Amino acid sequence: MRSLSLLLLTASLSQCAFAWQGGHRDIHPEHTLRELHTRNIVYNGQIASAYDFVIVGGGTAGLALASRLSEDSNTTVLVLEAGDTGDAVASRINVPANAYYQGLPGSSYDWQYQTVKQAQAGSRQLVWPRGKVLGGSSAMNGMYHVRPSKVEIDTWASLIDGGSDKWSWDKLFAAMQESETFTPPSATVQGEGDIQFVASSRGTSGPVHVSYPGFMLPVVGNWTPTLANVGVASTDDAYGGDGWGTFVATSSINPSNWTRSYARSAYIDPLPPRSNLAILPNATVTRIVFDTSNTNNLTATGVEWASADGAAQQTIKVNKEVILASGTIGSPQVLQLSGVGPSDVLKAAGVNVLLDLPGVGQHLQDHISTEVTWNANIDTAGSLHANDADGNTAVFMSFINSATAYVNITNLLGDFASQFQQEIAANYSSSLANLCPSTDATVQKGYELIHNTTLNTLLTSPIGQVEILLSLVSAGSISVQAALQHPFSQGRIYITSSDAFTPPAIDPQYLSHPADRVVLREGLKLARKIGQTAPLSSALGQETYPGAGVQTDDDWDAWLATTIGTEYHPSSTCAMLPLDAGGVVDADLKVYGLANVRVVDASVYPLSFSAHLQAPTYGLAEQAAKIIRATYNGVGWPSASGDNSAAGSNTSTTAAAPSSTNVTTGHKNGASTLSYSGSLVLVVAGALAALLL
Repeated sequence: MRSLSLLLLTASLSQCAFAWQGGHRDIHPEHTLRELHTRNIVYNGQIASAYDFVIVGGGTAGLALASRLSEDSNTTVLVLEAGDTGDAVASRINVPANAYYQGLPGSSYDWQYQTVKQAQAGSRQLVWPRGKVLGGSSAMNGMYHVRPSKVEIDTWASLIDGGSDKWSWDKLFAAMQESETFTPPSATVQGEGDIQFVASSRGTSGPVHVSYPGFMLPVVGNWTPTLANVGVASTDDAYGGDGWGTFVATSSINPSNWTRSYARSAYIDPLPPRSNLAILPNATVTRIVFDTSNTNNLTATGVEWASADGAAQQTIKVNKEVILASGTIGSPQVLQLSGVGPSDVLKAAGVNVLLDLPGVGQHLQDHISTEVTWNANIDTAGSLHANDADGNTAVFMSFINSATAYVNITNLLGDFASQFQQEIAANYSSSLANLCPSTDATVQKGYELIHNTTLNTLLTSPIGQVEILLSLVSAGSISVQAALQHPFSQGRIYITSSDAFTPPAIDPQYLSHPADRVVLREGLKLARKIGQTAPLSSALGQETYPGAGVQTDDDWDAWLATTIGTEYHPSSTCAMLPLDAGGVVDADLKVYGLANVRVVDASVYPLSFSAHLQAPTYGLAEQAAKIIRATYNGVGWPSASGDNSAAGSNTSTTAAAPSSTNVTTGHKNGASTLSYSGSLVLVVAGALAALLL
């Protein structure tokens, strides 16, 4: 038996790239080898030397895409994730309410980004939490599952050269439905929260579980009538394309066990073993390696990565494509580190310019927010949790904030809305000259395109310009938050060093455009009015923040500049726009000038959506998988620039959704040949077991 073990070990090592140092940080003794392998996560660091697709980033989009692409057994897929597995903090991830009480921001599972000092926001460096863990930000966010509106998605599609049906509302709506399984609330929760929904707009068999908490505070039921009393009507179906008005949002919660449903638990953990899928944590990509023999169409031949700062760099060969799914910060950073981006940025950072692509990192947009707070006259979720009043059961700990409203410009400005639009238009030339963070003509054209689309289409439609949220998770207080949804301010992300472990500079240029200050100020005035209006007002005591000292417009402007933070929804730094408008990717998500590199994450949205970004990004990944598989399998949409010839046996682009068995209750078994990494796990573990015994 010893000789057989050694033979298997030797065979496995001959086929794998060995690049692990010190074992896996998150591995736990209670994990069985079967569980480890079933998850398709490489815990021992052993991966093959080449893969068809290398996905950079194991977050919201990356894991969804990996799951869908690896449904084709003739395709090999590797995910490189800079963060750890999250196993050691599973309860902090899986328990919904722990997002508020024991969240991951500030921990080693957070990238801990900060912006550069924001001149119009009190010269502060604002914190930008982003998930550095399998599942990415879907493992640490507030679990709001909200879709953009039809007008936003169709407007995005119209900005692409010639328009693109691939990104129309009808197509993305179907993809978002495909990503989710919706479960209605219990009759008790529905009644207490005054929850309305249209089940036909929701998905029924997707990997991501979407529902409502199992516990509801009765004050949530006051939300809809209160908003109606201030002139913001309710909507019965916020998920069918008209996502404005007042509603109680769904959350990414699995009601079968009241756990967070996120990219890992939805798309990866339930999978049977797949010998063609490997997910490697603690692998930071340092650059994409290109064949530069054809400078007009660079071909990626490999991906370079390291397990830690200072560790040896390894290179994985790429047979077909590199797919960046590193998010709004990470994807432009990797492109720039690889020599693709604005030439001035690359030269200043000491990176050799392979492709001058000025739009990389530009057009950055984000939702900024702050809140009005009162003493609470009732028990809040925060006070009940602090007092352990409900035993902090799984049902109680499923409660998270979900009462929301998307308020249009007329609700905010009334008769002044038309004049406001005219003033923005009249000052466009000054805005371009002073606020566009690039002197490149194509980026400036993109700035103009986004500015005018926001002004003439998004601002004048019924969609929300401000999101209003009811916050009940603090002990002894209740807040009404206001968040800007369609900023006129655009910023950028850029590297300052050729070192992949040096964070890029993040400059969203918050409040640089005066229109953003006006809209957010009026949203905060509305938030205060909501708190003073029945029936919600009966639950509120004295306003404590900002308090009675803030009354005039100047008071509000001075106060909000020093209190705003991010709603954690950055987008647009690899925008899907025409190349001559500072675009980075085309309608097939392929990077201009690169033969086989795509971007699949929130960085491709050219416009800021009036929504949280989790739901559309799952839809984006579902749609991207169809486009990519069509390129190589000849089914679905043909790619605009890819080879449509069949590769091996064709498989359906819409395979059955994975089993919904949750990691906490075990996995369904599937027949599959063990991959080399799986063989190595069994052999090494067997040897270790013998030693321990």
